[in-house]
Amino acid sequence: MRLTTAGLTHRFAGQQALFENVDLTLTPGGLTALMGPSGSGKTTLLTILAGWVPPTSGTVTRDGINTVSWVAQNPHGVAKRTALDHAALPLLARGYRRSDAEIRAEALLADFHLGAVAGRLFRHLSGGEAGRLMLACAVAADPDLLLVDEPTAQLDPASSTRVIDVLGGLADSGRLVLVATHDTRVKDACDTVITLGGSR
Repeated sequence: MRLTTAGLTHRFAGQQALFENVDLTLTPGGLTALMGPSGSGKTTLLTILAGWVPPTSGTVTRDGINTVSWVAQNPHGVAKRTALDHAALPLLARGYRRSDAEIRAEALLADFHLGAVAGRLFRHLSGGEAGRLMLACAVAADPDLLLVDEPTAQLDPASSTRVIDVLGGLADSGRLVLVATHDTRVKDACDTVITLGGSR
């Protein structure tokens, strides 16, 4: 399994290029950080890698990647459904029986320190809880490629550490994991750092 780009360039009509000639290779076995200042194109690059937006020029090659999960910076859910409902849904879509899906979903919620809010409606979750729930849902989908946008932006240090640990474990398990971030704690936990714009 491998994701590669060659000469990847993207610009919006009438604007300067967000980034130019990005060559990268993602392979299993390591966590990759995507760094750069605001406006450098991190989120746009994620959407291109996911296959949602074509680049202005260059190529993206996905070898052996059949499923992609995206975790946006701003979490969205169904207001009147519980955290457990959200985490179980991707498992049901994969063919789990309801009882088995709930057992697995409860374990995933515990991984993200959400066990205590499993029965809470989405609209009553804090921003940090909702963000971690979206990560749990993405993991439940069992993706080959996991793209995560600013996963620790709304988290306290303890929750951030747990999220970083889980993402690292996912990368070690054979998935491709790319994390767009400004957080130096995330950067320090990554095996590879890709920088857009002038950030170092």
